[in-house]
Amino acid sequence: MNKPLRRVAIFCGLLILALLVRDNWLQYVRADELNAHPKNKRVTIERYSNERGNIIVDGKPITGSVDSGDEFYKYKRTYVDGPMWAPVTGYASQAFDASQIEKIEDGVLTGNDDRLFFDRTLAMFTGEKKKGGDVVTTLSGAAQKAAFKGLGNKTGAVVAIEPSTGKILALASTPSYDPASFAGYHNADAKAWQTLEKDKNKPKLNRALREIYPPGSVFKVVTAAAALENGAVKDINAQTDTPEGWKIPLSSREMVNHASGCANASLNRALEISCNSVFAKLGDDVGVEKMTEMAEKFGFNAEQFVPVRAVASVYDKNADRGGNALSSIGQFNTATTPLQMAMVTAAIANDGKLMKPYMIDELRAPNVDLIKKTEPEELSRPVSQKTAQQLQEMMENVVTNGTGGNADVRMDGVKVGGKTGTAQHGEKNAKRPYAWFISYAKTDQGSPVAVAVIVEDSAGTDREDISGGGLAAPIAKAVMKAVLKNRS
Repeated sequence: MNKPLRRVAIFCGLLILALLVRDNWLQYVRADELNAHPKNKRVTIERYSNERGNIIVDGKPITGSVDSGDEFYKYKRTYVDGPMWAPVTGYASQAFDASQIEKIEDGVLTGNDDRLFFDRTLAMFTGEKKKGGDVVTTLSGAAQKAAFKGLGNKTGAVVAIEPSTGKILALASTPSYDPASFAGYHNADAKAWQTLEKDKNKPKLNRALREIYPPGSVFKVVTAAAALENGAVKDINAQTDTPEGWKIPLSSREMVNHASGCANASLNRALEISCNSVFAKLGDDVGVEKMTEMAEKFGFNAEQFVPVRAVASVYDKNADRGGNALSSIGQFNTATTPLQMAMVTAAIANDGKLMKPYMIDELRAPNVDLIKKTEPEELSRPVSQKTAQQLQEMMENVVTNGTGGNADVRMDGVKVGGKTGTAQHGEKNAKRPYAWFISYAKTDQGSPVAVAVIVEDSAGTDREDISGGGLAAPIAKAVMKAVLKNRS
């Protein structure tokens, strides 16, 4: 071969090599990036070219698919009772992607998950239409309905958990939205999306998982747990050494009590009437290190995945003595999601064992074959069985004799434990307080449900009438009754 031909051959070989390198770079190295690129419409078109699988509650689908009549995006997502279930399902939109379960389990729902390869291959030979798999949730339709109805036009959230397994039974957030209103790819869908984006009430915000609030007095059960576990209190009915005018450390201010009879009140009595001074002093006695340790055993200072991500609740591990005392009554920098307070309550009801919360029970192939089953998993043991049972005794006293009477389900063989909370917030506590209630129902076979309720705002309620016992406890009662009746 003469020299010019050899040069041409080498050059052509280099071009072919460059082409192969570029092709492999695009197909393998940058494949995920290009698939997820917002301008790559092929992925979205393929996603909605077939009917999606469904999200299942109580054996029935709460989602569906309809022919949209669109040239490219053939099927559009539909929802049953969309606003009620939106905090669970999230949305699947041809124009605005997807969120929550719709996003996390998109592969199963579209049928594109690697675990469905055999189903896709078989369909190619049988000529069957491609279908998506189903996501079976742990949710209870009765409990969710009770939570959503109870919140009504209030701004707030409810989380209910089965303490023995960690199954989430209800997850409600209001105000809510209808994910079907922007499921398509047309002007009406874009308009609905923009309206929701501009809404100052933030209906798309999942308040159960993605908003943190000062917990106020419901956090006192965590402080009580720390006091008992660390020996600051040995007898829940013995007097504590707490003067009425107890001063906040590093401050000249006295801790204000909103109840009378808090001087030297026992731990049991202090929880019943919610004495700030007793719990602030106990938090100071235990110290910030041990208080942080207890809070973190319950799940604070860490994100939770259910599998939807829940933001981390906060206990300030760097607080000084004064800050720690205020944190111990659920103020200062302490902030929590409703999910977190439901976890605290569930651990107490489950005799000290905290199970990892989850809301997806099974993933199923289009032919209903099981792809994956979620097994209950222990997350931690925040307190001993003895301490948990002492906390139960005190929380049941709150419902029987204290501020939590509105949560008593009054059903034979059922005991209810609870704690009210009214959390001040805003500069100089000027904003309307939040109303909290945490509770569990217990039978001789254990506790089937633990609930956390927050009412962020209730239109038409005077500030002085805002209380956990008045606004939040009746909602918790309705949810617990729904679960109990569903299991009877």
